[in-house]
Amino acid sequence: MKRSILNALAGVGGYTMLIIECFWVSIRKPPSMNLIRNQMFLIGVSSFPVVAATGFATGMVLAAQAMFQLAGFGVSGATGIMVTKAMLVELGPVITAFMVTGRVGAAMCAELGTMAVTEQIDALRSMTVNPIRYLVAPRFIAGTLLLPLLTLFSCMMGVLGGYLVAVHYYMLPSTEYLEPLPIHLENFDLLMGLFKALVFGIVIVTVSCYKGITTSGGAKGVGKSTTNSVVICYTIILALNFFLTVILNASHDFLVEHFGRWL
Repeated sequence: MKRSILNALAGVGGYTMLIIECFWVSIRKPPSMNLIRNQMFLIGVSSFPVVAATGFATGMVLAAQAMFQLAGFGVSGATGIMVTKAMLVELGPVITAFMVTGRVGAAMCAELGTMAVTEQIDALRSMTVNPIRYLVAPRFIAGTLLLPLLTLFSCMMGVLGGYLVAVHYYMLPSTEYLEPLPIHLENFDLLMGLFKALVFGIVIVTVSCYKGITTSGGAKGVGKSTTNSVVICYTIILALNFFLTVILNASHDFLVEHFGRWL
């Protein structure tokens, strides 16, 4: 029991040091642009199809459920705002983060884990190459920048999917779907979703890379680290989503008062 607690504390400490070093390296001496560009392609461009598909399908389901529930109360015109707000604030960031974790985070952990068990990371250190700067920082920068963009794209696809279902299947007038959006949506809703996505991007990359570079035990260890990284990312994302929702909504009036120009 005591050993498990000590190992957990050591893991938290090592993970915290990784995040600090990532920020420091990224600001003080950024990695090569070629490395960042390669990771941006792997994380961003390659993830567009799965993000588009999940966002589109989620918007369709939301619209179908909203039309089914709201039609009986005569307020089916609220379908558009319900779909858009749900995608922007909650479902868009979380679903996108889940898809990127499964597609990119697991691959990061497996790749770095394989490098760790085959001593390639030790070889980099012996050549005075900082593994954090060379391996982790490009992924950190690319993931942090691109997850908000992927989330925004997912939200757009979700709104489109909801529009197609509500307008072309349930025959809701398109004006009833679209006209409430500029009235009831705030810049705060968009910024809240993008901020969540930014935080989730940091979590996905740092957890996946940390579990990868600390892998041991050969091929079995790589598989175990990859599975653990995905489970840990999912758990942290769900927990952070709750706390960020509570904190940001509670801070809404304060933020609008002091930063109303942007909100």
